[in-house]
Amino acid sequence: MNKSDLAKQLSIKANITKKKANEIIKIIFDGLTNALIDNNRIEIRGFGSFVIREYNPYIGRNPRTGHNIEVQEKRLPFFKVGKDLKEKINR
Repeated sequence: MNKSDLAKQLSIKANITKKKANEIIKIIFDGLTNALIDNNRIEIRGFGSFVIREYNPYIGRNPRTGHNIEVQEKRLPFFKVGKDLKEKINR
């Protein structure tokens, strides 16, 4: 499922236009993104949680050339699936 499919389903279930559904989804995603940028944890009960994991810089290896490269420090989002979702998937 992609963002367009999600908007289509929202528009049908909520009986709103696709344009309005796209605006709602954009507001939600922007809110989630801004929360992660601010290093806040996002928890959606029954679905899962998002956190930012920080990684220190390190020396990596380019697999194509074999040369060592310096990898900068980085912050990446990490998703942990919730118990309810995990149980629904594994039925």
